[in-house]
Amino acid sequence: MQLPPKTSVRTGSAPASPFTTASLPEVTALPALNPRTGKAESGSGLQPVPAEGVDILAVAMTPAPDGSGREDEDEAANPVPQPRRGAGEAAVRYGADVAARARSAKVTGRAGEILVIEPPRDAADLPGRLIYVGAGDESPAALRSAGAALARATMGARRIRGSVVDGLEPARQEAFLEGFLLGGYRPPRAGVTDAPAPIAAHLELTGLDEGAAARAAVTARAVWTARDLTNIPADTATPEWIAEQARSLAGSSALTVRVRAEDELRAGGFGGLLAVGSGSEHPPRLVEVTYQPDGADLPHVVLVGKGITFDSGGISLKPRDAMMTMKTDMAGAAAVLAVAEAAAALKLPVKVTAVLALAENAIGAASYRPADVVTTYNGTTVEVGNTDAEGRMVLADALAYAAAELAPDVLVDVATLTGAAALGLGMHHAALFGNAPGLLARLEEAGRTSGDAVWQLPLVAEYADVLDSDIADVSHIAPVKAKFGAGAIVAALFLERFTGGVPWAHVDIAGPSRATKDSREVTKGATGFGVRLLLSYLAGLGRTADKG
Repeated sequence: MQLPPKTSVRTGSAPASPFTTASLPEVTALPALNPRTGKAESGSGLQPVPAEGVDILAVAMTPAPDGSGREDEDEAANPVPQPRRGAGEAAVRYGADVAARARSAKVTGRAGEILVIEPPRDAADLPGRLIYVGAGDESPAALRSAGAALARATMGARRIRGSVVDGLEPARQEAFLEGFLLGGYRPPRAGVTDAPAPIAAHLELTGLDEGAAARAAVTARAVWTARDLTNIPADTATPEWIAEQARSLAGSSALTVRVRAEDELRAGGFGGLLAVGSGSEHPPRLVEVTYQPDGADLPHVVLVGKGITFDSGGISLKPRDAMMTMKTDMAGAAAVLAVAEAAAALKLPVKVTAVLALAENAIGAASYRPADVVTTYNGTTVEVGNTDAEGRMVLADALAYAAAELAPDVLVDVATLTGAAALGLGMHHAALFGNAPGLLARLEEAGRTSGDAVWQLPLVAEYADVLDSDIADVSHIAPVKAKFGAGAIVAALFLERFTGGVPWAHVDIAGPSRATKDSREVTKGATGFGVRLLLSYLAGLGRTADKG
């Protein structure tokens, strides 16, 4: 078997990826069911004929209202879930006592619960499974969980038909479909063994709003893109390879792209990016991707992503276990690239520029060292305290460049920056910092509505003195002997120096950028965190722009 050529400074090109990526399923909107009879207004609805190829039916259930159970202690402890539109009629056709089955399995309709009903032996005309999926309180979060649970319960299916979203408002329908598409994600795979069963090929939903379906598909595709880029190992996903992916996405999405290679970075004064990439065989890149919608006086949002394609720690070498997940240290760059493509697909009335600061933090004869002084893009000199704090070095260049040259109205950076953020907030919330209260409030609201949760932490100005340096303008970490703590805050204070006074937010995704197991719509490995957050924020900003 011939191996792909190894990328190097000598070839100057990126090899083809040996990884196969999955495809999103086809989603079809069918006519709504009659809310009283559960029958289709047109078409076959939840009574498909065998020729339609439906192998799974899906209906929704919700918890019984408080106090609705009988006096029986067992029923009080395990209340029977309530069927939603079409669910009761489906149970009759399958000849199933769903209430008894649910009580036996202790299923109550909580979000993400699954109850599978098999058809009678003599019912060859029925789809092979009827699945009741718990929709909980039918909030967007509950519906995302329901969608993800259905996706995982139906991997490998050909065609699912369901009424789960029938009768719901478009935003809730969008949440369910988003959960389904994200929960069924499979990471790229290389090798000769069979891959695990993929997400179902087709999903048909009665009563589905086509606008909700389109928005969910764009969002899911963007999250899949970010997850794919982040999951692919660093021997393929080099700075040049990611730059090629940006070119490819730009070519198919009416985006413009500019890639600065090593010589141009040196001529432009990008000292931080060059220092971090100096020890690698794979030189750094700065990628700039722009979506420019029609219209004058639109807000310009610049998104800066940390793109460390692999982080060994450099001379300040990481332990082995800490290195195993470092192919995902470019999750911020993957997220902002995916957001730019999705903004174009959604035709948002907001100009969006994604700046990807790409470098591999490796060890070599030319590696930068602790105690070196590096001159960044805006002329600020930085004393290096630890080569494993490389993310803030590449972001310093990218933020300073964006603030000085791109005329942003808003500047947001996304980065797997500090273990301190993950230690403080765990694996489900990103740390949020910034210098503009209105911007932070919008991002917090976007986090609540999108499912990408953020938690604001303070920029404590009094802490900035810990970054004082005797030989440079600033040190990029607190001295080890200071035992100062507040690592996420100190990192954000460092970054603020390079924002040029532009309204700015910093999203530290070190915790939620990767997951150790599937949970709700999040999948094991790279999570694509930040994509939904930023798309929700941009959509809200776009609505404001539309109103003038």
